[in-house]
Amino acid sequence: MDCSPGFFERLVVDLLIAMGYGYDAADAGRVVGKSGDEGIDGIISEDKLGFSHVYVQAKRWEPNHTVGRPEVQAFAGALLGKGASKGLFITTSSFSDKAKSYAAEQTAIRIVLVDGMELASLMMDFNVGVSTQRTYAIKQIDMDYFDEE
Repeated sequence: MDCSPGFFERLVVDLLIAMGYGYDAADAGRVVGKSGDEGIDGIISEDKLGFSHVYVQAKRWEPNHTVGRPEVQAFAGALLGKGASKGLFITTSSFSDKAKSYAAEQTAIRIVLVDGMELASLMMDFNVGVSTQRTYAIKQIDMDYFDEE
């Protein structure tokens, strides 16, 4: 929460690239969020020629601030304005039930919602913003190795 909104937008794009989205890690995603960004903070290019994109809205909000339907609806409008078919709305907080229902009901566009808990889990799963402190190897006898047949 202490990092800037721009840092959070970059984190989200880095996470998506780490998850395998984008055709090429060097140029797969870019942060476009700024004043007047029309509700789009990042774009992931799914193919080298740019035929398919995932548009991203990243909200770095306090955990007690719930993202409601109006914010998700505004994002849907931004996606339609771009002619997009896929969008990811990711937040450090949570989504209201109405926001979740609205996203699930969309047919012209697919909107995926990721809340703060899922974001933290994905960051750990894909090693973004975390480092491994210790690993333990648990050994067991390989009986196939000792089979003399």
